[in-house]
Amino acid sequence: MSRPGRDDAPDRLYTLTGGRSRSGDDSRFDLVTLVVAECDPVPGMQSEHAAILRLCDRPTAVVEIAAELRLPVSITRILLADLLAAGRISARHPRKAALPDPDILEQVLVGLRNL
Repeated sequence: MSRPGRDDAPDRLYTLTGGRSRSGDDSRFDLVTLVVAECDPVPGMQSEHAAILRLCDRPTAVVEIAAELRLPVSITRILLADLLAAGRISARHPRKAALPDPDILEQVLVGLRNL
């Protein structure tokens, strides 16, 4: 049973990826990898590639891109790998938030208590 609004027929997905089920660089993209467009779409570009470039005018997670395109994450990762190889996007994993220095936190706490 297919979900409303999704067109993920196997022949369409096969066409989108040129028959590939994996790309050499798709392992670089996990669900939270942030993608940013490095250029605008150009005429003649595959419509999904163009859509990705438009979506990624600001850092956008792979899972958000897949949801917006209504494509499986595995297919989205292949399309992203194509764009990365062409230099049309950049990708980075969000860094874990750095915790403040405990000494600074203690000084803030002491300052708050003195108020």
